[in-house]
Amino acid sequence: MPKVDMDYVSVAIRRADVDDKNHQRIIEELNRILMEEVEEEKKPQVKKQFCILLSDPEGELEGKDMVGWVLQIPEETSPATLQDSVKKAIYDFNQSPRGRRMPVKTFGEGFEIATAKFFKEQEVWVKTKEPVLVLTTDNNSILDEG
Repeated sequence: MPKVDMDYVSVAIRRADVDDKNHQRIIEELNRILMEEVEEEKKPQVKKQFCILLSDPEGELEGKDMVGWVLQIPEETSPATLQDSVKKAIYDFNQSPRGRRMPVKTFGEGFEIATAKFFKEQEVWVKTKEPVLVLTTDNNSILDEG
């Protein structure tokens, strides 16, 4: 149902020769209904956690330059399911008319080409469409001298 601006409703009520008392009552009732509808539409914001999906085709990370994509998933979701969710989003994209014309074959292509709609349906939020460089640390204390 299309939304109508309250100013238009007010003008229509005046043109219908409704007295001021009833005019005000109708406007107040419509505003109350709209406020109830807005409150019903509000969903609690999902808490999310960040994840980095690394590009590691050889399976060996040590001594290698690594790139990855920064993603977010709901806090209660296990990061172990992230790859399956991304695959499902890319599969759904490939089933769309645009995806049938230009099918995506890799994760990287999927992040760059597929729209956010497909990832959002799988509760995955892509923060970087292009891979970013991942740095490693030996996790020693920063307070060590030397």
